Amino acid sequence: MSIISKDISKAVALLKADKLVAIPTETVYGLAGNIYSEKAIKSIFETKKRPFFNPLIVHIPSVEQLENIVSHIPSKAKLLAKTFWPGSMTLVLKKQSTIPDLITAGKNTVAVRVPNHPITLELLKQLPFPLAAPSANPFGSISPTKPEHVARYFKNDIDLVLDGGACANGIESTIIGFENDDPIIYRLGALAIEDVEAVVGKVTIKNSKEISPDAPGMLDRHYAPSTQTFLTDTISEEIKKHLGKRIGVLVFKSDLKDDTITAQIILSKHGDMVEAASKLYDAMHNLDHQNLDVIIAERFPDFGLGKSINDRLQRATFSS
Repeated sequence: MSIISKDISKAVALLKADKLVAIPTETVYGLAGNIYSEKAIKSIFETKKRPFFNPLIVHIPSVEQLENIVSHIPSKAKLLAKTFWPGSMTLVLKKQSTIPDLITAGKNTVAVRVPNHPITLELLKQLPFPLAAPSANPFGSISPTKPEHVARYFKNDIDLVLDGGACANGIESTIIGFENDDPIIYRLGALAIEDVEAVVGKVTIKNSKEISPDAPGMLDRHYAPSTQTFLTDTISEEIKKHLGKRIGVLVFKSDLKDDTITAQIILSKHGDMVEAASKLYDAMHNLDHQNLDVIIAERFPDFGLGKSINDRLQRATFSS
């Protein structure tokens, strides 16, 4: 029997029994467990093979529950939550003492968001506890944006993938922390920097930290296919370096007419960044399962969601 199901009541029962359930969000699928269950949280780390120094994101059903999770909410954080929740933004704030250190990697801050997916919001409303949910993939590999991606990764390791269809936004949430109550972007994501700055003014980006990262997604090598992947400004020049190999190409909008290409995926023929972001990980999964020697990805224009897409592609590659 398939582990993919639309049955929310089954997900509720499993989560109450300290089991893990893969849940849909508008960004990517998450591997979820009760934040107050040490057994469930350890199981998340072990199932993903995720290092314990990498903190998890807490998911809550409404902004009203934020004060149960955090002890201090800067005025700009309140403004961001009011503007973008439910949505693809995670806030890193000082935690309440009741939040387990296991979730926060021992830090005094916790990452939290209200996801924008009707099934998971309903699930969260039916549970007496919030959920910790990193992406539902083995640590470092391509994030899942369809239930089938999760089932392929974990079919023998989890009991249920709650089916919410394909994720609408397709890349992880933008993570915003605060230093002296000023917003800092720790992870570029599905909410463009320009949209954040329109609400709170100029923000600083600090999105790389290998040792004791402040938030998920800060490690240099991440979101990666098993196929060797290259990121380039000039696809045609990069192809020349790999002649005779089975080459997969991932491009923004141009259709490359080149007989040396084995497989090609165009993310948005209309040049739409939102569409490209929503399709990015599914395209990477697709290419990674075509027995290719290399994947060559085209660098995006470095603004809006293009900046977030480039961040993911950069972390997935061996060179730039």
